[in-house]
Amino acid sequence: MDSAFWHSRWGAGQIGFHEGQPNAHLVKHQAVLGAGTRVFVPLCGKTEDLAYLAAQGHEVVGVELVESAVVAFFSEHGVTPEVKKDGVFTRYSANGISILAGDFFAVTPEKVGAIGALYDRAAVIALPAEMRADYVEHVRALMPHDAPGLIITVEYEQSRVEGPPFSVSESELRAHYAGLSLERVEEVSAGGPRLVAAGALEKVFVAKF
Repeated sequence: MDSAFWHSRWGAGQIGFHEGQPNAHLVKHQAVLGAGTRVFVPLCGKTEDLAYLAAQGHEVVGVELVESAVVAFFSEHGVTPEVKKDGVFTRYSANGISILAGDFFAVTPEKVGAIGALYDRAAVIALPAEMRADYVEHVRALMPHDAPGLIITVEYEQSRVEGPPFSVSESELRAHYAGLSLERVEEVSAGGPRLVAAGALEKVFVAKF
C-alpha cells in the first residue's frame, strides 16, 4: 500500500473511515489522556477528533499524508491556519491544532515536539500487516516514557472483508506493544455495513509507554 492509494481514496471521496463527529470511544475515555496534554494523532485525516481534543483543552499535533485532507479540516471549521514549510513537511497550525502534511515515517521527535499522549483510532488499522510493525516501532520511538495512549482497533476474519480498515487482533497488537502496559477497556460490535456483515468487534485499549 503506497501513498498513491491514499491520494486516490481522498481524491475519489472514498473516505468511509471519516466519521464526521467525535468518536464515541474517545468521548468516553478521553480522560485517560490526561489534562491539558499535547496529544499526538498519527494518520489523522480530517477527523473531528482533532477539534474535540482541542476543545477539551489539549494541544493537538497530527500527521496526515494527504495534504488536501488537512486543508479540508481547517476549511470545514472556518479557520485560516498558519501554513509554513517544515523540512519535508508542510505544517498547518491554528487554535491549538498543528498538522504535519507528509509521510508519517519521516516524522522525527524534533518535528512533533514534546508529546504527552497518543490517540490512534484509524492509524494502525489503516495499514496492511506488512506495514504495522514498522508503524508501531516508529510510534514507540516518538513517545516518551510513561505517556498514556488510547488505541482503537477492529477485529474480524480478514478474508470476509477487504481492508482498510484492516483487522488487527488483540494478540497482534499486544505483540507489537510488548513490554508496555496495554489494558483492554472496552469491546463492542463495530458499526458500518461492511464490518457488521463481517461480525467485527471494536476494541479499545489504554497503553502506557
